Amino acid sequence: MPNFVSTLTTVLVVTLGVGCASGPPLKTEDSTSDIHAAEAVGAAEVPRASLHLQLAKEGLERAKQLAKDGKDQEAASYLLRAEADAELALALSHEDNERAEAVTAVERVRKLRADEKRVAN
Repeated sequence: MPNFVSTLTTVLVVTLGVGCASGPPLKTEDSTSDIHAAEAVGAAEVPRASLHLQLAKEGLERAKQLAKDGKDQEAASYLLRAEADAELALALSHEDNERAEAVTAVERVRKLRADEKRVAN
């Protein structure tokens, strides 16, 4: 009889352990919002940013699939990578926008200087 109780206890512990082995649900909110933010500022139109935006989307989908398959650690790794790619796409988009604004400002200054010279002569 003690053997039966020991075996039953082992089966219960293993069964309960398997149920608890799965980690917390995958939190995709940060990656998703970073992807949406990058899309909103036009990352898809900026060559360097569009690559990272695509990698972020693919990484997020891969993370979701891995989580569904019970591969939580791999899913978390892909999720972190997706978030980093989305943040990089966002930063590259901002950089591109700022560069375009700077070029426009320099052109305005040149035009103003040219106008000043014309008026002075």
